[in-house]
Amino acid sequence: MNLLAEVADRLSKSRQTVVFTGAGISTESGIPDFRSPGGVWTKYRTVEYGEFMSSVDGRLEYWRQKCEAHREFADSEPNLGHQILAKWEQQGKLHGVVTQNIDELHQLAGNQNVLELHGTARRIKCQDCGFMDNADAYVDAFLANQELPTCPTCGQDRLKHATVSFGQSLPADALYKAFDWAKSCDVMLSLGSSLVVTPAADIPRTAKRHGATLIIINRDPTPLDSMANYVINEPLGKTLAAIDAALTERT
Repeated sequence: MNLLAEVADRLSKSRQTVVFTGAGISTESGIPDFRSPGGVWTKYRTVEYGEFMSSVDGRLEYWRQKCEAHREFADSEPNLGHQILAKWEQQGKLHGVVTQNIDELHQLAGNQNVLELHGTARRIKCQDCGFMDNADAYVDAFLANQELPTCPTCGQDRLKHATVSFGQSLPADALYKAFDWAKSCDVMLSLGSSLVVTPAADIPRTAKRHGATLIIINRDPTPLDSMANYVINEPLGKTLAAIDAALTERT
């Protein structure tokens, strides 16, 4: 039995499979890994949450950066990998997805049970009153006039994408639920994550420590490879397609 067939066999016998995804699953949708060389995060200085909240200049720099990043994914669509995960959930083979991504491509593909650890860049949120809205119109307005958008509810100019900025805490409810899933699943499938950003990267580690089979599919090696049951360094789309085909043969 080859490696992909072994992985498919393990998934077919799983009681509860949880998928953990990073930027690598979205690169095939044309969304760059912003941490990679030439990515947005390597070209600009970091605007931490405290600076955003306290400084107009910080907020302007934040919006300049986010508007460039927004253009990278606003028109992107789910790729084959996203579609396969959505199909698995619909077939009852997948409990849910824990994602570090902010593009909502899992939901657009059809996944219902998704925990977003870093929020979503498709919406904006007022940091003063909590108002939320689709981000597109605010991005377009900033690109047109380079002026900070103001909240239509409270009038403040501390609107930011509904994502987790540096220095900002991860959403506690999503994080706690993700660790609960990790402790109860019997298969953890990590896809397209470098597994270096904590506490998110501790989720697959927690699953393994609680007895789950850990499967890592990523372009490059990760710090958790040594504890994984299976490691595959191949493109995600074709790898998931091969696993899905093997699963289909078993039904």
